Amino acid sequence: MRDCTMKTVGIIGGIGPESTIEYYRFIIAGYRERKGDGSYPPIIINSVDLNKLIGWMNAGELDAAADYLSVEIEKLARAGVDFAALASNTPHIVFDQIRERSPLPLISIVEATCDYACALGLKRPGLFGTRFTMQGRFYPEVFKRAGLRIILPNESEQTFIHEKYMGELLNNVFLPETRERLLAIANRMKESESIDGLILGGTELPLLMRADKTCAIPLLDTTRIHVERIVDEILA
Repeated sequence: MRDCTMKTVGIIGGIGPESTIEYYRFIIAGYRERKGDGSYPPIIINSVDLNKLIGWMNAGELDAAADYLSVEIEKLARAGVDFAALASNTPHIVFDQIRERSPLPLISIVEATCDYACALGLKRPGLFGTRFTMQGRFYPEVFKRAGLRIILPNESEQTFIHEKYMGELLNNVFLPETRERLLAIANRMKESESIDGLILGGTELPLLMRADKTCAIPLLDTTRIHVERIVDEILA
């Protein structure tokens, strides 16, 4: 029987759909592992339109993206959730604007990942993600406050990662040759940039790279890190 005093989490999903499914599965699994009684946590998912968000971001219309996501979070508030999370890294480019307007507490994937990197003792983590994530200020600013420096792939590598992310991963296409190229970029950054960890700063990236055992540096699965913080809050 569900505990009526338990917090209900609201998830802004659909960005993209495959990682939203991962969030749902991992929240339930993490909650049940901690509770040990076979119960389930209350979750409400609002699946939004990824194409609208990408269109605004490509056009540099970040205010429109923030407006859209703020309205969708308000829908979660009306549905009765206690706090919310964006199930994707890229929309965190407007996280501060959304947090200012939100009627709900929001759990940041970037802040959760920064705490995790600090716990590992990292100083120079690399960052993979969409171009919006890699070139945005939201990861470097949060990590700088904690004394960590974010290291980015070079320009051609960023182009490759972004194109594969948008053209393959968001369409549920996970190719071994793409994975091998991403690992080669990570290894190059370790050798020439001295990165001591790699942030998989796109929630589809772990679907491609999670099982890797050959990378010589820690891979930070932002989906699982975010989920752990969400489960913490459900049980708080």
